[in-house]
Amino acid sequence: MQGAWRGRITGLHPGKDIEPHRIIRPPSLKPGATIGVVSPAGPVDGHELEQGLHRLEEEGFRLRLGANTLSRDGYLAGRDDARLEDLHGMFLDPEIKAICCARGGYGSMRLLDFLDYPMIRANPKPLVGYSDVTAVLLAVFQRAGLVTFHGPVVRDVAGKDQQNLKSMISALTDNGPLLIALNADGVVRPGKSRGPLVGGNLSLICHLVGTRYLPPLRGAILFVEDTGEPAYRLDRMLTHLRLSGHLEGLAALVAGDFEGCLEDSALKQLLADRTKGLDMPVAAGLPVGHGRRNLTLPIGVEAEMDTDSGTLRLLEDRVSL
Repeated sequence: MQGAWRGRITGLHPGKDIEPHRIIRPPSLKPGATIGVVSPAGPVDGHELEQGLHRLEEEGFRLRLGANTLSRDGYLAGRDDARLEDLHGMFLDPEIKAICCARGGYGSMRLLDFLDYPMIRANPKPLVGYSDVTAVLLAVFQRAGLVTFHGPVVRDVAGKDQQNLKSMISALTDNGPLLIALNADGVVRPGKSRGPLVGGNLSLICHLVGTRYLPPLRGAILFVEDTGEPAYRLDRMLTHLRLSGHLEGLAALVAGDFEGCLEDSALKQLLADRTKGLDMPVAAGLPVGHGRRNLTLPIGVEAEMDTDSGTLRLLEDRVSL
């Protein structure tokens, strides 16, 4: 592992916006490439992070930590300007070919108003994370027009299911089609639909409603996941999305893992109830989220969900225009 990189941007300044003319996909990761590691949200335990870094090194990647990756300021991984500096610095550094987040937690939303979206678009690189990092993934997709990747954080890649790490590497190194099997018992409302894949943590998606950082969901296949939320709060979040008009016009809705929330049968019932009267396929059982399986999904890539075959198919090198 290489030493920590010292960023070039100091202080918080209002971020710059663009209205992208088209969505772009970052270049594929090459063997032996250097991956930058940042903590845009909560603080990470050094021992847990070290195990993840070691696994990535075993896969042949070189690593570079942001100067503030291991910082701690209460429930945040350092000050906002320091976390922003690390993230901007990784996009600006030509030696860094992909950016992986150390962990989730809380704090990513605090950076959205200050991100330099034109700079990010001018330096397209894969950005990977999930949970609280959903906020940055969706904002960068929406404001910079860059496909981002919902996938494992670094502290997770040494444990859980090693298929998660393989999936992440495959998603970053290959733009080809991908077929993901859904849970055979997860169909809520049958059907087949196609659209750009958008989603992430349900709580963060709800918190982005009413901001300029949530991508348009009309015509999209929306995937959601969450952890540790009681049933009434999931009900409230789905109801919020419905009342705000964000469930209407979806191409499809698919639920990932809801670790520590409610039983699968209760989740299906809740999805059926909250999408009643909406003409779209709905399913549960997508292997993403805080549970054992967290396969990597590119946000913005064209996908097709088919409940008859029980699959979510990502189309080859297709992005939403």
